[in-house]
Amino acid sequence: QVQLVESGGGLVQPGGSLRLSCAASGFTFSTFRMTWYRQAPGKERELVARISSLGNYVGYGDSVKGRCTVSRDNAKNTVYLQMNSLEPEDTAVYICAARSIDKQSGGDDYLGQGTQVTVSL
Repeated sequence: QVQLVESGGGLVQPGGSLRLSCAASGFTFSTFRMTWYRQAPGKERELVARISSLGNYVGYGDSVKGRCTVSRDNAKNTVYLQMNSLEPEDTAVYICAARSIDKQSGGDDYLGQGTQVTVSL
């Protein structure tokens, strides 16, 4: 049974930091590209960060570039998102997703349920 379980969200003040985790199970984690998305109420899902299956390539959405770092530990089947200098505009549900490296096109194979991040005084 495939599972992606996000954790680490919560309430943080502007300027603060959070480290999100996404624990994967039920598939061969090291052969999947991992992506963090976020979705705020009334807005479309937005790509936050992406990391290749071996962790040697990363990319970030323009809105978080310079403030976020994505990483993974294939031995622990976990992907992380370190977020710094958080702003109220970062408030959203953060969702991790997995796509097999065997796939040449198309969307993600698996999506998690998400973890809520709220940035507020």
